[in-house]
Amino acid sequence: MPWFKKDTTPPEASESRKVRTEGLWIKCDGCRQIIWKRDMEANLLVCPKCGYHFKVDARTRLCQLLDGGQWKELDAGLTSSDPLSFVDQKPYRERLDAMREATGLTDALITAEGTLNGRPVIVGSMEYRFIGGSMGCVVGEKITRAIERAVKTRRPLLIVSASGGARMMEGAVSLMQMGKISCALMRLDEARVPYISMLTDPTTGGVTASYAMLGDFNIAEPNALIGFAGPRVIEQTIRQKLPPGFQRSEFLLEHGMLDAVVPRGELRSWITRALDFLCGEPAADARSTPT
Repeated sequence: MPWFKKDTTPPEASESRKVRTEGLWIKCDGCRQIIWKRDMEANLLVCPKCGYHFKVDARTRLCQLLDGGQWKELDAGLTSSDPLSFVDQKPYRERLDAMREATGLTDALITAEGTLNGRPVIVGSMEYRFIGGSMGCVVGEKITRAIERAVKTRRPLLIVSASGGARMMEGAVSLMQMGKISCALMRLDEARVPYISMLTDPTTGGVTASYAMLGDFNIAEPNALIGFAGPRVIEQTIRQKLPPGFQRSEFLLEHGMLDAVVPRGELRSWITRALDFLCGEPAADARSTPT
């Protein structure tokens, strides 16, 4: 009797009998546990075991925040004109084309209008996958237009930041957006229209140094990296070891740089209560607000 028997099953039939599990599980970067993907999605991409917050793309963020996951996109056709004809490893125009194809977006920000627990709002959601969520002339223009629309319609403004800072491929043009947006936010403040800034992992550079820290409320997700220069640059400059948790949202809250650290599952109810306070009245659909 032979010890081994040759498998004569056709390859196609053998493959059909296999259970396909690729993409059904996710490994948590926090606790390193393997999590069922559907459980993770049902928990808003937060690990149900350790609470680690996975990065969220701009469209998913809008779906999580706005009622029914419905919104109307604003200024979708704006694209960068490559003002410096910049070239590094490859031309900036080619880099932009590659990012547009990969993300389906024209730049690193979606601005939209919708409702949050019945209250009409204007929201800007940054896309970190688009050149690190960097702020160029298009991001600056779209945010400025969103602010101006908020002033005109008197709708509260919410901006979700996820960015490596100003876009170096646009040089001084990108840095000018910091002042441009800050001036627009001053007019928003004068009109007494609420602005809530939400910082996610990571929010750094010129975005942190401008609109991300200028909200009536500045809030962040747990353990988000927030700062201007990176920790390694700071350590090399001051030649000192930084304290544990430096530039993480909990550290900033403890030192008065943030108003709150809000887990993702509590964001809608927290923002609703904040807008009720800032606007002085509950939303029309306040009865649907989670407690």
